[in-house]
Amino acid sequence: MNAATRTPGDGALPAGSRRFDRRRLMALVVKESHQALRDPSTLLIAFVLPVVLLLLFAYAVSLDAKQVRVGVVLESSGASAQSLAAAFAGTRFLDAHFAQDRREVAGQLVSGALRGYVVIPPDFEQRLARRGREPLVQIVTDGSYPNTANYVENYARGVVQSWRAGRSAAPGPTIALEPRYWFNPELESRRALIPGAIAIIMTIIGTMLTALVVAREWERGTMEAVLSTPASVAEILIGKLLPYFVLGMLSTLGAAALAVFVFGVPLRGSLAALLLLSAVFMVPALGQGLLISSLARNQFLAAQIALFTGFLPAFMLSGFLYEIDAMPAPIRTMTRLIPARYFVESLKTVFLAGDIWAVFVPNLLAMTAIGAVFFLLAKRATRKNLE
Repeated sequence: MNAATRTPGDGALPAGSRRFDRRRLMALVVKESHQALRDPSTLLIAFVLPVVLLLLFAYAVSLDAKQVRVGVVLESSGASAQSLAAAFAGTRFLDAHFAQDRREVAGQLVSGALRGYVVIPPDFEQRLARRGREPLVQIVTDGSYPNTANYVENYARGVVQSWRAGRSAAPGPTIALEPRYWFNPELESRRALIPGAIAIIMTIIGTMLTALVVAREWERGTMEAVLSTPASVAEILIGKLLPYFVLGMLSTLGAAALAVFVFGVPLRGSLAALLLLSAVFMVPALGQGLLISSLARNQFLAAQIALFTGFLPAFMLSGFLYEIDAMPAPIRTMTRLIPARYFVESLKTVFLAGDIWAVFVPNLLAMTAIGAVFFLLAKRATRKNLE
């Protein structure tokens, strides 16, 4: 372009055609780093919020059903009935409270003091002697808590079956079956929740924090000033995101240290694999936050969009709390578009199983592809805003 063809005020090339310059990029990174360090809310989200969330998921949220309060109504005075009642009293998974009349425990079930009760009927000895298909006991559970109700029913059945098998066992050699649970032998929900909680933390830092910070600059008018500088759109985007990428990685290291040394979650994989997975996940997380901020220049609107498109899908549809295989088919298909789904699966694998690259590689590729789409859309939206 020569001087004759330039329009007045054209002192520089359009933003999309400016050449990439490392010095300008480093200047933008330093400027954004100073801005992040001066903002208390950024530091709170990056370093204090992860600790609070991990403490909540480690101690306040538990999927372990232990010492569930149940009633045992002993309507029979026979020796066999007493023996079965002793079997319920001896288990460490049920907290048995004994009564002579079912009316004593029915009110406690309604009030929530008990989660179920087992009735050993008056004719228990006769039912046991008949050895027929007639049920030995009655199990009543609180259906307002479906998971706990299923647990009480299944475990009460197991206690009765184990007790009956022990009575009918013939002398001589027997086959002992010993179950073995891989990756989480103690069946502690904490070991499954905390790795997934790291994915939620990274989503908050990557998506919500980025969306809020960049939207704040649009509100204040400083983003237009940055876009009018000789820096290219790519330099501006990378310069704004690199400090938050570093914050996310530092937060991951801190959360992993808490998980291993404070909450007792084993890290059976390598630290290098954990950092690689986290770094790749930050790509779609940051890209989504940047895209949200480019489309919504208001902090409140950006926060709402980030909540509904970033945090809630990561919390509900990533496999963090709910099994993806148990979801309806359309929802299972939708989860494939959520980066946290692949990150949660990878985190559980690296913490509980080890470096299994047959799991990591497809997840890494999926997160990279989703991140590339977010960044392309964000760059296009930013260029339109500049024009």
